[in-house]
Amino acid sequence: MLIDIDNASEEPIYRQIRTQIISAAATGELAPGDTLPSVRSLAGDLGVNMHTVNKAYAVLRDEGYVSMFGRSGATVADPTRTMSAAKAQEHRDRIASELARLALEFKARGGSRAEFLELAGMQADRVFPNDGEGDRK
Repeated sequence: MLIDIDNASEEPIYRQIRTQIISAAATGELAPGDTLPSVRSLAGDLGVNMHTVNKAYAVLRDEGYVSMFGRSGATVADPTRTMSAAKAQEHRDRIASELARLALEFKARGGSRAEFLELAGMQADRVFPNDGEGDRK
């Protein structure tokens, strides 16, 4: 797994790490049960503070993307076994809220509903190349 940090980005580094680990899990680059690099190792590889990586891992744990067992490290969680129905709904609600925020920003900048749906559709096609038919990847 290759994580690429953009130090010029306005997005905090811990969020960049989080986003890239989620992307690797979604595309199958990381599978449930795979062990993530240790906090110390990843921080050293990226040239960032260990607290930054620790925060990314903690957020991923809190969101249900990874499981952490004390000092044993972090592993990619299996969402079909670790997420309760309530937690799954919480994630859907968070995604819906984020989509609403993006739609409002797009509209405020003069974009139309059709343009927004086209952009969203293009991204969905990229993420779900098999039309999402039972394919998480």
